[in-house]
Amino acid sequence: MAQGTKVVVWGASGHALVVADIVRLCGEYEIVGFLDDVNQARHGADFCGAPVLGGREQLDGLRDVGVDHVIVGCGDNRARLALAAIARAQGFRFATAVHPRATIASDVHVGAGSVVAAGAVINPEARIGEHVIINTCASVDHECMVQDGTHVGPGVRLGGGVTVERGAWLGIGAVVKDHVVIGAHAVIGAGAAVIADIPAHAVAYGVPATARGMVPDDQP
Repeated sequence: MAQGTKVVVWGASGHALVVADIVRLCGEYEIVGFLDDVNQARHGADFCGAPVLGGREQLDGLRDVGVDHVIVGCGDNRARLALAAIARAQGFRFATAVHPRATIASDVHVGAGSVVAAGAVINPEARIGEHVIINTCASVDHECMVQDGTHVGPGVRLGGGVTVERGAWLGIGAVVKDHVVIGAHAVIGAGAAVIADIPAHAVAYGVPATARGMVPDDQP
């Protein structure tokens, strides 16, 4: 195991597998374990080459043994933002995980706690917020603004100058026309073609994408 800065991954499901793989490939951090608040039966078991240490009750003890970095490894936007807020309030810093086979322009800023997966492309003057997922083979073109806590799903294509507001979810293979705004906490269905702005909290899908419902306005 690489001997870098110690980090714990908060989450122990499918997305955490991806996060852990990227962290290890980058070599900057040493994963000391995972946290799982969902399935207590897994506490103490091995997951992806490290132990499941327990749930959030472990945070205080982690600081005592020199672990002061966390990366939230869950795919649910609402949960990811909420867990990040808890970790920040307890004084943790956030690891950022960028796959070595992602392509990112030299002027792109990727915020703390964000994950950029294999095959992703982020072009010049794009800005990626904190605790964002740019998933496998997604592309974010020039001058896009991807705000905190969003998930740009596998194979998503964002045209130039797109804004994805806080906590929005873009399903696998969605395509977004240039200069479109995806509102905060909106959900875009898999394979959607988004050619016009989508309101905050809307659920939109289809070709062209149409708002067909609303996400409850109780997001962090």
